[in-house]
Amino acid sequence: MVVESREWVLSAYVPQGVPTSEHLKLNTVTLKLDSDSIPDRHIAVQLLWLSIDPYLRTRMSGHQDGLYFPQFELNQAVTGFGVARVIRSKNSSYIEGDIILNPFCPVAEYCIIQPSDFLRKVDPDAGVPLPDYLCSLGVPGFSAWVGIEVLGNPKPGENVFISAAAGGVGMFAGQLAKIKGCRVVGSTGSDEKVKLLKEEFGYDDAFNYNTETDFDAALSKYFPTGIDIYLENVGGKMLEAVLNHVNKRARIPVCGMISQYNQVWSEREGVRNLLNMVGKEVRMEGYLVGSYINRFGDFAKEMESYIKQGKISSKHKIYNGIESFLESLASLFSSSNVGKVVIQVKQEMEA
Repeated sequence: MVVESREWVLSAYVPQGVPTSEHLKLNTVTLKLDSDSIPDRHIAVQLLWLSIDPYLRTRMSGHQDGLYFPQFELNQAVTGFGVARVIRSKNSSYIEGDIILNPFCPVAEYCIIQPSDFLRKVDPDAGVPLPDYLCSLGVPGFSAWVGIEVLGNPKPGENVFISAAAGGVGMFAGQLAKIKGCRVVGSTGSDEKVKLLKEEFGYDDAFNYNTETDFDAALSKYFPTGIDIYLENVGGKMLEAVLNHVNKRARIPVCGMISQYNQVWSEREGVRNLLNMVGKEVRMEGYLVGSYINRFGDFAKEMESYIKQGKISSKHKIYNGIESFLESLASLFSSSNVGKVVIQVKQEMEA
């Protein structure tokens, strides 16, 4: 009825750079799980899997500059997208043993929460590995689907460029564009990942941005007939180069700008050629997957079909134990990172 729960707390904001142990602290708290300690309509859960996503960094800066979530509160547990098991329930909609998906799960081994409309149960008979709910069938897959399928609206034969192509979103975005009959090229941070994109994810071509540092020249080589769709994941110099190579009525869904997250806004790289959007009638549109939640059922049905047909593959890096949160978060900004980053907080058979 009483557990010692480790949780990650934000002790100081991080205006620049990658968070360190000076900003994030791993604390241990005592949590009572008896019936009298759990409020009505609440549930006690044990975290099994945690998704590590770039947006978490934006909630630690202490600044509100175009972000889609508020800043984390200091001296409180940070939250992320997690898979958890119900271990106690005083809510008639949940029973012990239920597996739930929670977009705002405290990064803690155990916690007591009041279920919201954002929570959903996992069907235990679906035969889907739990990490997939944080990967191909989770926020990364949904982000890629909205960007390519809904906003990109790809046509067969169009040229599609994906930045951060070996990341959690990029690996699915390129495959979805290929399914629609497009020619797809990606940028990534190493020769090994270039090989991965072409051999495992079906990209037509890819380049290493650490080797081909003249982005304008690189895009001239890989897109001699121009770019029709660009899924924006990095911002800065790459976006500026893309705007020199867009075709008439190109679409640029903006999923994120990870190259800018560790800098204050006044030191981020500007884009000098936005005027190109006028003459080419380009549509550049930022999006939040939460605004398309009404399409999640369509996405899940389509993605599950592609997975069963072998048209979609994925790769994820698994860290073990909640103590690896800081390390796994830092890995997102490393050129060695491939695919989706997740933490296995608790072995499922132990839960």
